[in-house]
Amino acid sequence: MNEDLIVCQDITKRFPLPGGKGEFTAVRGISLLVRGGELLALLGRSGSGKSTLLRIMAGLIPPSAGVVISSGRPLNGPNPDVAMVFQSFALLPWLTVLQNVELGLEARGVGPAEREQRALRMIDLVGLDGFESSYPKELSGGMKQRVGYARALAVEPKVLFMDEPFSALDVLTAENLRGEIDALWNAGSFPSQSILLVTHNIEEAVLLADRVLVLGSNPGHIRGEITIDLPRPHDRKASRFKELVDYLYQVMTNPAADVSFETVHHPVPAVVSPFSKPLPHVRIGGISGLLEILSKKPDESIEIAVLADRLAVSPDDLLAILEAEVSLGFAQTVAGRVALTDVGREFARATILRSKEIFREQLLKCIPIFETMVKTLEACPDGDISAEFFLDLWDEHFPAEEAQRQLATAVDWGRYAELFEYDSVTEQLHLPEPAPVQT
Repeated sequence: MNEDLIVCQDITKRFPLPGGKGEFTAVRGISLLVRGGELLALLGRSGSGKSTLLRIMAGLIPPSAGVVISSGRPLNGPNPDVAMVFQSFALLPWLTVLQNVELGLEARGVGPAEREQRALRMIDLVGLDGFESSYPKELSGGMKQRVGYARALAVEPKVLFMDEPFSALDVLTAENLRGEIDALWNAGSFPSQSILLVTHNIEEAVLLADRVLVLGSNPGHIRGEITIDLPRPHDRKASRFKELVDYLYQVMTNPAADVSFETVHHPVPAVVSPFSKPLPHVRIGGISGLLEILSKKPDESIEIAVLADRLAVSPDDLLAILEAEVSLGFAQTVAGRVALTDVGREFARATILRSKEIFREQLLKCIPIFETMVKTLEACPDGDISAEFFLDLWDEHFPAEEAQRQLATAVDWGRYAELFEYDSVTEQLHLPEPAPVQT
């Protein structure tokens, strides 16, 4: 079954920035196919436009440019060929399990008898038989997500959209549900022709998908495609499985690297302002903590996939910390492995005062935005300026909420490095007071 169920042609989505300051481009120039009989994964970091793209394909929001074709017809409005499973369950608490599952069928005008029959069949399929009259408050997180699956599958969609479906669950429950979805798909008993999975979990993508589209950020674009050339079910212990996971870690930790499998390049606007390059939202403790762990390794480097298994952080959080450390010149990633640089090893082993000095030196050397902020403060008569001034500069490139997060991260890093100080009452940034002269 190789029918093209959904075709995206050169999709771009722009959102207006507050105050009429222009537009924020979430995704640009994305073209892709969802074929019948396949499980396709969209793999990308936070901010790569995965969920935005999914909602465009579902017809929940229109593209700013480009077209979505579903079952051979241009999409205008909600897509009747898809149903969606969300990470937040999205159940109505005043309805029973059966009533929640019947919702989509009722909205499509299915009669009561058929509606109940189809809902009960899906409830049985997802393993909730006996809980038809239960309310959401009586269910565990995993059971609530099963209700979400049953509700989506009851309408018999051609394509099931799964938006980070396991991220709100504990590790064991998530693994159990992944295994059950995989078993249903491999057995050929899945009610949909195709599945489109949005995830930031690399191992999850390799375990479940037939193809993985790797997305880049700023704006969201397709970096390339990787075919998971493994027999089903995908064996985690197979050497090829490990090779694919390692390669994807390498790709995800090197945003500028080519994806060598059927790469599709899309132009990304040249960066002009230092405020257009996003800072990873990582706390200093996360940076220094990982550097300390890496500094204790007797080897020169460690596989990122192995590191992800050992640490109690999500893959997205780990990749953000690694991005920060690479940006600061503390670490380098090559071929799916991470190693400390000399300055990174010095930082990990330094005293508190010396580590602050190193951090300050690397901020000014490696991340232009901090040199810009310091020079701006130095040019002010009193050495201080409203944080709103810098927030306006971020507002030129990001939505309001993300601009606030960029400012908060910059303030956190700059204060630690003692480049500037921040008064949360007046919301003013100012240069630090000179250290007293020792006599």
